Amino acid sequence: MNQKLTSVLNQAPRRGRQYTLIALVLLVLVGLSSPALKGADITAKGFDIGQSILTGLVTPDTQLLFGLGDSGVFYLILQTIAIAFLGTLVGAVIAVPLSFVTATNIVPRPVVIVTRFIIMAIRTIPSLVYGLMFIRVTGPGPFAGVMTLAVVSIGMISKLFIETIEDLDPGILESLDAFGSTFFQKIRYGVLPQLGPDFISILVYRFDMNLREATILGLVGAGGIGAPMIFALSAYHWHQVGAILIGLFILVFVVEILSDKLRQKILRG
Repeated sequence: MNQKLTSVLNQAPRRGRQYTLIALVLLVLVGLSSPALKGADITAKGFDIGQSILTGLVTPDTQLLFGLGDSGVFYLILQTIAIAFLGTLVGAVIAVPLSFVTATNIVPRPVVIVTRFIIMAIRTIPSLVYGLMFIRVTGPGPFAGVMTLAVVSIGMISKLFIETIEDLDPGILESLDAFGSTFFQKIRYGVLPQLGPDFISILVYRFDMNLREATILGLVGAGGIGAPMIFALSAYHWHQVGAILIGLFILVFVVEILSDKLRQKILRG
């Protein structure tokens, strides 16, 4: 038994050189990345600010945290959820038809090249840049956040939808063709049953991401809970910062649990 095990181990490929090469490449990359750390200048004032933020988390502004008015954390969380939901919805409405005309198993390659170039161009620009552009066009506020998240969602949702569409089982569509099914019948009985669960899972995942994106966009004036946070940080109101951070933690925690359960239920059918 030991001889058989030894022979099997001896026949296994030795990856020592590969691991050594990977380690050397990582060391080189770390060395090339070291200039990014030269700008760090942590002073005693920085430590004091960090301590003040921690103090604000322990003793938050209870009026802001539990208030139900327009400036309360509860209202700001609802506004952030609304921005993320509408941004995801608008992005999905545009991304679904765009995905179908970009899948190689549905449309000719020349059309695919054009539409994929459009999707790539959309995905190239970061969300903060989109946010700053929409703020200039529509003015600061939640509408700029919705439009930003919608455009950003188009790129990611389209990419994931395309991969799902291209993985369709062609046998089902060929069988429907043999029965003389119409285009809409093929979509209803051949495409949607295969794509439905994956589409919903992708949309839930994107909504989860958009909640975090909406918070960051608020820092530049695109609505949501991030806007009052940047004002509180600028004014050194650490107790207000603590209340907003606690609200963000609760929001992300609850959404993370609900989205995970929903995705598991979808995947299990």
